[in-house]
Amino acid sequence: MDEGTPSRTAIRVALRRAAHQLYDSPVVFTDPVAVPLLGAEFREELERTRFKLEKPHSLGMRAFLVARSRFAEDHLATAYASGVRQYVLLGAGLDTFAYRNPHPGLRVFEVDHPSTQAWKRGLIARNGITVPDSLRYVPVNFEQQSLETELAAAGFDSTQPAVFAWLGVVPYLTLEAFRRTVAYLDARPVGSALVMDYFLRTEALPSVEQLERASLSARVALAGEPFQLFFLPEDLAEELGAFSRIEDVGSAELNGRYFAYRSDGLKMRGHSARIVCAWRS
Repeated sequence: MDEGTPSRTAIRVALRRAAHQLYDSPVVFTDPVAVPLLGAEFREELERTRFKLEKPHSLGMRAFLVARSRFAEDHLATAYASGVRQYVLLGAGLDTFAYRNPHPGLRVFEVDHPSTQAWKRGLIARNGITVPDSLRYVPVNFEQQSLETELAAAGFDSTQPAVFAWLGVVPYLTLEAFRRTVAYLDARPVGSALVMDYFLRTEALPSVEQLERASLSARVALAGEPFQLFFLPEDLAEELGAFSRIEDVGSAELNGRYFAYRSDGLKMRGHSARIVCAWRS
């Protein structure tokens, strides 16, 4: 990762969240900060999204990203109603939740690579986005620093439950790195939750989707962010063995929940992407 710049993946995700606010109706995931955050710097790129509205792949990808954010924040609201007051975004990227947090008393911790986080903070300052007192930035270089140590230094209370959102990160990890983070999450108090997304292993996909996976994998590898880690649902459930309640949903369930009865074609496509919420109880 180049010093002072975010990943291209983070930018693409932010552009698609912003495009959803501008071009999709009705909006499934309301994010009034998504467009202002990008500002003039990405206005032209966001405008080009208008011409991709009829492309099924583009719509499917946007639907997945919209569903992923909505799913995470729906489960956060459930946890908050049960008394959870800490929310940790692992690999926060250009996520905007902290700047529109509707939950009084909820503390938000944005964990990310120092370069990506520094770039994001510059973007926030340039575009006049207010940084709330409830937000703590936690820059972590996982090759050199401990997640537990850096969260504690930022004021995270490890004796209290928390919701961890780990979105758009797992496919880029090694299995060793994944297990290292899960070991930390396994030790969180009862009432904690993990929301994450993952991709099915290639051999579990229909042949057409296997070809699409190969094409996408080649593109992200060229961008310097190769896919490394895939799961089957049963394998992931075993990896998350310390979590007693796991909700693992795919495109059919998410389309029924968030995209039913639409006429604009916005829906998830294929079987590759899945989202999980796992609870410690």
